[in-house]
Amino acid sequence: MVFVAGHFGEWLQGRVGPAAQVALVTMACPAFGVRARRDDADGLAVAGGLIGSDRFRAFLDALGLPPRGWFHVAADLPPGGGAGMSTASLVALARAAGADEGRIAAACLSVEGATDPLMLSRPDAVLWAPRRAQVIKDAPPPPEAEILGGFWGPMQRTDPADHDFPAIDDLVAAWMAGPDLPQAARLAARSARRTTALRGPSDDPTQAMARALGALGHARAHTGPARALIFAPGTVPPGGQAALESAGYSTCLRFRTGGRG
Repeated sequence: MVFVAGHFGEWLQGRVGPAAQVALVTMACPAFGVRARRDDADGLAVAGGLIGSDRFRAFLDALGLPPRGWFHVAADLPPGGGAGMSTASLVALARAAGADEGRIAAACLSVEGATDPLMLSRPDAVLWAPRRAQVIKDAPPPPEAEILGGFWGPMQRTDPADHDFPAIDDLVAAWMAGPDLPQAARLAARSARRTTALRGPSDDPTQAMARALGALGHARAHTGPARALIFAPGTVPPGGQAALESAGYSTCLRFRTGGRG
């Protein structure tokens, strides 16, 4: 059995540099992800509903692997939520198939068109170009945080042709200085507010929920409904999850992320 952790939105996402390319710092979510296993058998089949056989055949071809085997994949979170289940499923399937690690990112890009850095050993310690599946540069890992989150709004698959994101060069520069947790949470909130102002939804209650529950800040999936309230470890208030559920968030969850040890 292979497990690949997902993410839960991004600390930062937007357009950077003279070329205004889309870039992100992912919010790693080690507690939730995708599990895959392989049963040797004639033919090719994938169970679990995350990727069809034709797409998986193209993925195996990009990995330089033969189209053979029965694969089973199960995701902890729904696809289209901004939690990386699509990329995590591909990385898990690639590893279950015995792929060369050096080919996984490019193969994911070939079938997704935009991919998260979940094939990396530390996906939240890079500034990542999702439309090129490449590290732009190494980044300081985020400080340890506890996340209270959920999905607000409909599921939404990433459109690789979508480049309508705000400029974040100033936020990236501040992130590269290695912010402490309150500073990191403020940067994430600024990134989230810019995206919401540009892309909507106008009635997103996440910023107000963060204030009401005493969070240090909030983050969001820049495509998809994942929303995260950022707390210092051990400070999520009792009843926080129930408050999110009452406000209309679904699949509410808690996890720890980051850490520089």
